[in-house]
Amino acid sequence: MSSVTSDDSADARTVRWRAGAGRVVAGTTLLTAVALLPWLSGTDPALTVLRARSADQDPTPAQLAAVREQLGLDEGPFTHLARWLGGLPRGDAGTSWVSGEPVLPEVTSAFAVSVTMMLGALVVTIAVAALISARTLYLGSRRALGQRRAGTGAAFLAALPKFLLASLLATVFGVWLGWFPSSGWAGPGSMVLPALALGVPSGAVIGGLLDQSLPATFHEPWVRTWHACGLSPGHIGLHALRGVLAGLLPQLLPTVVALVGGAVAVEKIFNIPGLGRLALDAAIAQDFPPLQTATLALVLLGVVAGLLIQALRRALLGPALRDGALSAPHPPALPRRRSTRRVAVFCALALVTLVVAGLLRDPLHVDTAARLLPPSAAHPLGTDALGRDLLARLGHGALRTAGLALAVTAVSIVTGLLLGMAGQVSAGLTEVMSTLPAVLVGLLTTAVTGPSVWGAACAVCLVGWTPYAAQAAALLEQERATGHILASISCGADSAHLLRHHLLPAVLPAVLRNAVLRLPTTVLVLASLGFLGLGEQPPTPEWGRLLSENQPYLELAPWTVLGPACALVLVSVLAVSGTASGRRGA
Repeated sequence: MSSVTSDDSADARTVRWRAGAGRVVAGTTLLTAVALLPWLSGTDPALTVLRARSADQDPTPAQLAAVREQLGLDEGPFTHLARWLGGLPRGDAGTSWVSGEPVLPEVTSAFAVSVTMMLGALVVTIAVAALISARTLYLGSRRALGQRRAGTGAAFLAALPKFLLASLLATVFGVWLGWFPSSGWAGPGSMVLPALALGVPSGAVIGGLLDQSLPATFHEPWVRTWHACGLSPGHIGLHALRGVLAGLLPQLLPTVVALVGGAVAVEKIFNIPGLGRLALDAAIAQDFPPLQTATLALVLLGVVAGLLIQALRRALLGPALRDGALSAPHPPALPRRRSTRRVAVFCALALVTLVVAGLLRDPLHVDTAARLLPPSAAHPLGTDALGRDLLARLGHGALRTAGLALAVTAVSIVTGLLLGMAGQVSAGLTEVMSTLPAVLVGLLTTAVTGPSVWGAACAVCLVGWTPYAAQAAALLEQERATGHILASISCGADSAHLLRHHLLPAVLPAVLRNAVLRLPTTVLVLASLGFLGLGEQPPTPEWGRLLSENQPYLELAPWTVLGPACALVLVSVLAVSGTASGRRGA
């Protein structure tokens, strides 16, 4: 028995060492890529700086050479990286290329704002999770838990895009009711709506997982024994919650990643001078020193959050289990009820109807006499500030967004399969890349390519392959252990034969099903990048861009954002239904 435990501990240490090494390699690669941004952008940084400073469109070679010498660009990328990293311990992160101000004080101030907002979001996350799971915890600790019912409302809330919820909260509680500030960072009241926008979906995720895990825990033999011994329901419930939390804490890391990624859009909507807003403005202006330092701060924030979560999990497990004898359980499946399937079918039909009706209209026709018209028979969703039909722009935007999502998914599948076949070699890279927010990668990509639809597609591809690689690696490992593979090898089958006739047929169908189920989520990610101005550019219609360009008219013409908002909600419902279906079929 001790030999088995020792082997398990050694395996756990090996896994932790490999994951740690992967994080170091991926972090070093990311920092190097960030330092290379001025040379990867494809444009002369000196020309960008001169245009930002003096709007000079035709500078002389002498002026460009002077700027390169001032910024140290002539010394090469690795000297630039060494100087930047060497200055950080001394409190010197360089100066902004645009404003000429020191970078570190600005980043430090923005970092404090972002951390404060994320702490508020964490409080909301815990409160929402407690509310969702409170009934199950109360009834289960008293042996009164009956048939579980799926938390459909919590699941839908968990899939609601944070930037869409932020826009809704800003409109209703900030503009219409005036209960809280809808813009700026002037005091504790300014933190309420952003914290709700970030914390409510995250709390719904954690609360849903708790709500589905607790019933199984309350049916374990030790619970019946403790009840028979007369222990109080509160004591039993506390220990059951501790055991479930130890298994679910690893799921908090994607939630923290979602907080970091969602904070960029939320800070833009509420005009908060945080780290995400600073990185967004620097990426669009190609002001690399603030972008480099803000990226490093965002990555460190995610790493520190991950280490704290691991430490808390080890504390909850206790000394007997913290060495790897007990692995975290698989995230519980969210069961689907027939009513959930009916809602999904209704949402799919409504979405198809909107798209088809919009495709029959011209999305670029401008009628200045029909500006900001409310919904009518001629314009079912109204018109925007230029008099363009919103239904037409919604339909054509859906076609472009769906086509781009399909292309991104295809590239991600191929990349995921190739890296998944590499096995342990790519395990660390897969783990680290899966924790990077797509928005952060989008900011870095925008700094290289500029705001464009292809830049947004590349950003999603850079992180979108990770679930397919993890799934492919697990399925390949399972398939290689089967008897028919061993029989084929004993009969002389080579690697090409095994791949073509055994491995790919076992892996590819499951990966393709996973990709189809994740397609609505890809649409939402592309829409969030478009909302931030990192994707499709005007006048081309795109859902996130529609929501962003019509947001200034919320108070005057709320119907201008109603169409894209409803479409995104419908896609969120389909994403939840697909995720539940995939987990149930897993």
